[in-house]
Amino acid sequence: MNLVNSLFRFSAADGGVPSWAWKWPALAWGFAEATFFFIVPDVFLTYIALKDWRQATRACFWALGGALIGGAVMYAWGALDMDSAEDFLETVPAVNYDMLKLIESQVESDGSQASLSGRVTGPYKIYGAYAGAAGVNLFTFLLISIPARLLVFLLTTWFFAAVFNFHFVYRSFDFQSPLKKLSPRGRMILLSVLWIAFYSWYFTVEPLPLERFRQ
Repeated sequence: MNLVNSLFRFSAADGGVPSWAWKWPALAWGFAEATFFFIVPDVFLTYIALKDWRQATRACFWALGGALIGGAVMYAWGALDMDSAEDFLETVPAVNYDMLKLIESQVESDGSQASLSGRVTGPYKIYGAYAGAAGVNLFTFLLISIPARLLVFLLTTWFFAAVFNFHFVYRSFDFQSPLKKLSPRGRMILLSVLWIAFYSWYFTVEPLPLERFRQ
């Protein structure tokens, strides 16, 4: 058994996740979050990771595909009518005027590379719209979006897979995460609590000073 399988071994009782249950939902969620939705695909991806980290990894690529399609849609909207795109973006939870203006200035100064700052200063959908408005090359924007989006999806998914399913065996040494001993329902409930706590903080905490990003 190779090292990766040693780190993330799943019991036979866990089973896998049928492909239809994660492919199209991951694609749709990636698209939705890149256009109008405000909950990241990572939420869905981490639930898959509770059952099978390999399928969760593949789902990351489907979510990426949806995100790129959504990014292209927002790019086109920004290129055609940025005023209406801005009006829409201001209705998205946790997005405000200052955030929009900050990202607009980032895109104007850094071009397509500004999307690498996504999730630090604002959602990907905003970068897509302003990239279109600024005339950034669409192909370049989407190309840079691949590592910008995929890396976050993979790291989040693998982190939760490790936290909930870590199981390392080497000769007589056998260690597994205490969370792995929880029932499947118990792990799902705990993961739900973690995401609810995160978004409760995200939507209620005082926004971080944007000045720190104006360098």
